[in-house]
Amino acid sequence: MADDVLELSRKAAKMIIATPKSTRFRVISHYDADGITAAGIICTALNREGYDFHVSLMRNPFTQGLERVKKEENEIIIFSDMGSGQIETIEQFNCKAIIIDHHQAHKSETSDDILQINANLCGINGNYEASGASLSYSVAKALSRENMDLAPLALAGATGDKQYIGSIRGYNKTILEDALKKGFLKKYTGIKLYGETLFDALYYSVDPFYAGISGNKEAIHELLERLHLNKKAKIEDLNDEQKRKLQSFLLLKLIKNGCEKNILDTVIRVRYRSEVLQCELERFADLLDACGKGGNRGIGLAVCLGDKSSFSEAVKLEKDYRQKILDELLKLEKDGVKEKAALRYFYSNRSSLGGVIGGIATNFILDKKKPLLSLVKKENEIHISGRGNQYLVSNGLDLGSALKEVATSLNGNGGGHKIAAGATIDSKKEKEFLDAANMILSKQIKVGI
Repeated sequence: MADDVLELSRKAAKMIIATPKSTRFRVISHYDADGITAAGIICTALNREGYDFHVSLMRNPFTQGLERVKKEENEIIIFSDMGSGQIETIEQFNCKAIIIDHHQAHKSETSDDILQINANLCGINGNYEASGASLSYSVAKALSRENMDLAPLALAGATGDKQYIGSIRGYNKTILEDALKKGFLKKYTGIKLYGETLFDALYYSVDPFYAGISGNKEAIHELLERLHLNKKAKIEDLNDEQKRKLQSFLLLKLIKNGCEKNILDTVIRVRYRSEVLQCELERFADLLDACGKGGNRGIGLAVCLGDKSSFSEAVKLEKDYRQKILDELLKLEKDGVKEKAALRYFYSNRSSLGGVIGGIATNFILDKKKPLLSLVKKENEIHISGRGNQYLVSNGLDLGSALKEVATSLNGNGGGHKIAAGATIDSKKEKEFLDAANMILSKQIKVGI
């Protein structure tokens, strides 16, 4: 349970402190909000202990990324928000390693030089109760109580992985309670809507995606006129009555579009603001996702390390990132998706956005009956991102094991969570992959059998 995480975190802290100060730590993390915040937490903690570090934020660690690291001469590597699915490769690095992960663990036993902290091996559900950033915070806190001020980063990471859906719980809740008690966060109830103006906030709203409104200038003008709202107004300038009218309309729009209750509950909900991070946690996570998946990973990490100018730059980059997502969502909304008995799939032009678009489409465009896969063809590979929902998981869906099994059988790589996972395969094996995945998923969610 949580005690196991604390004990393993203490062991990790001892490994770090026992390392000579002249050592430069190698830090490898994922490139999404959870991975970037996890790296930010680890790097801040290392810096406070007087260590230098070299960071890489990777999209896909299955093949080329780790092969490059393998050729380096590292004394110790910290993997955050990844590593449990790549232990066999990491064991070939001939150096010490600390793995901090919440994805499905492929093995519990490791070599003596590797310490694995995996939520799922500690009785904590890595899908909902702890993220890579949450566990990285545990290690940082074990290093020094001074690092408790990093709690907002930890919760922003968990928020980026949608672990607030169905309420913040498990190990994340423990961190939240500490952060509120220490005054690191303030809570309020509100809708997710932000931008320079009210018009921008509605136009660039992608998560939630309001069908017929998001990305539709004419529809937004008509809506704001009907509600007697100034399109140039700032959201914070709206009075309570204006906010209530707008929120009621948007919520009703989602209900009419068939949005599931657990997703509806995330639109207007209790939110948490950090003065240190300069914004609400989901907003912060969205900024990091825009940096990481928009090709500006270094800016995202700099934001986590407290660089004010990088924060301003991230805000500018986010608009372009959202426009790219909007373009693909509108195309998907218009053209639809391809269907098999137990899955849906579509083709995307950008591997970094496939999972994002799939997740949004699953929640706000399609019904809940099948998981959705995005396929991106890149040189001689196909990158697959899969997204499900809590309804499917409660009915047997395990995308992580399904994609791993199919990809491995085709000499590729795959893995992840029950609700979200990814894979990489040879471009010539697309049909084989889809057929095999459909067969396994049919058995999992009991359709077509």
